[in-house]
Amino acid sequence: MSAIRQAVLIPSYDTGATVYDTVRAARAQWSPVWVVVDGSTDGTAEGLQRMAEADAQLHVIVLPHNQGKGAAVLTGLQAAQAAGFTHVLTMDSDGQHPAGLIPQFMATSQQHPDAMVLGKPVFDASAPLLRVRGRRISNGWTDLETLGAGIGDSLYGFRVYPVGPLIAVMRRQPWMRRFDFDTEAVVRLAWRGIAPINLPAPVKYLTAEEGGVSHFRYGRDNVLLTWMHARLMVEFLLRLPVLAWRRLLKKPPFQYK
Repeated sequence: MSAIRQAVLIPSYDTGATVYDTVRAARAQWSPVWVVVDGSTDGTAEGLQRMAEADAQLHVIVLPHNQGKGAAVLTGLQAAQAAGFTHVLTMDSDGQHPAGLIPQFMATSQQHPDAMVLGKPVFDASAPLLRVRGRRISNGWTDLETLGAGIGDSLYGFRVYPVGPLIAVMRRQPWMRRFDFDTEAVVRLAWRGIAPINLPAPVKYLTAEEGGVSHFRYGRDNVLLTWMHARLMVEFLLRLPVLAWRRLLKKPPFQYK
């Protein structure tokens, strides 16, 4: 494989000043950092652009209107690929993800460039119990859809992806543009033969007083996830013979099992 070039990619939508702390923390650990502002109306686009003017390793892309997390990530992936980057670490802009672990995740990706390096969340007392329990359902479906490829968590967005395969997956179908991105990305990459490597990573849910912002909507987003898993299950049944053969031979994505 050609030389590995890695960047951090942060999609952001209306997180307020928290995004500035997130970007500073990421920049302290890695360069370059790309931020895609997904139609934010909170003034942070202008603030981030000012930060980028003073930092040549910070790149800011501003989308004219909100398109969804997956769409923002795809925009950043395409820009990073055009600049010659082969891998990106995605992290959320709301302060939940551990910037201090960026070097470790990047080093693991360097050692296994054909894999996806996935954060497996370690929750503390700040985690809403309903969301912790709810993600177990999505994780169960993901485990089935990949025939037990070893995806530790389907929803945690602190990850290193190989850029080329992920762009190829996203260009082939119209989904993965909103909250469904994180889960569908790992399932479809596993189907493509990209093996998961799981690393533990803490997640912190900030309170409103700490600047915490959540755009998750239980009804809307759970309907979206249900529709996504229904689609993936239909495709899984069609792919089952090939997946079973790969698993039997311990071929990707099953080699780290």
